[in-house]
Amino acid sequence: MKIAVPLEGGNVCAHFGHAPQFMLVTADQGTVVKKEMLDNPGHEPGRLPKWLGDMGIEAIITGGMGERAVNLFRAQGIQVYMGVTGPADLAVEALLRGKLAGGASLCSHGSGHEHPGECGPGGSGCGH
Repeated sequence: MKIAVPLEGGNVCAHFGHAPQFMLVTADQGTVVKKEMLDNPGHEPGRLPKWLGDMGIEAIITGGMGERAVNLFRAQGIQVYMGVTGPADLAVEALLRGKLAGGASLCSHGSGHEHPGECGPGGSGCGH
């Protein structure tokens, strides 16, 4: 299984597309066998779902993301777990044990507004 987690300082980022980095985890039979960190290639509509889908990602763990991104991931058969906070490694472990309880997105989107700094330096989530 391949899992992607938007990352900020070791924690699951509140807004998927604005994360500075992504942690990509490969697991086999519930055990992490590979972990890598990749810089976010940029936040523009449809880019991240294609980028991660092309890498064979099967699950996304995130604080939140827009409905369009969720739909793009699900169209590729990628499971999306939203509403997750805290250390990324613990979230991955919970998913692998079948104990990750996702929830509602931590960030709701209106049309056309931005979320400055929410996952960048000093950011702490989606602060509308």
